[in-house]
Amino acid sequence: MGIEIERKFLVAGDGWRSGEGLRLRQGYLNRAPERTVRVRLAGERAFLAVKGPTTGAVRAEFEYEIPAAEAEALLRLCEGSILEKTRHVVLFGGFRWEIDEFHGRHAGLVLAEIELSRPDEEFPRPPWLGPEVTGDPRYFNSSLA
Repeated sequence: MGIEIERKFLVAGDGWRSGEGLRLRQGYLNRAPERTVRVRLAGERAFLAVKGPTTGAVRAEFEYEIPAAEAEALLRLCEGSILEKTRHVVLFGGFRWEIDEFHGRHAGLVLAEIELSRPDEEFPRPPWLGPEVTGDPRYFNSSLA
């Protein structure tokens, strides 16, 4: 079983900016709190992910690459709206941060995510890191869709 240990933060400032980033489009076939099913187009690649309930920063996650044409068809079946964002990858203090810059009705929202090997793992905090929103359902991608 795949396990995701992820913490999420608001971003304060532009000190993280570098490069173009990767444009993402994603939607949810199921947004129930106990499980989500997400379809994502990331550039020319596409993925289907099934995620279990979140407990703190931990949850089960299964992700599979699928044909882009199938992802396009699945996006038309999604609940809610399609999220559009640009993902930037920033390395800081030996850790990989994913910075998501949202577009459309969530324009101006910027979130930073870090995946850890264990829930209590320590990591250096970049100067552009704002308040932590891990576990706040208002900032779940499934809630934003």
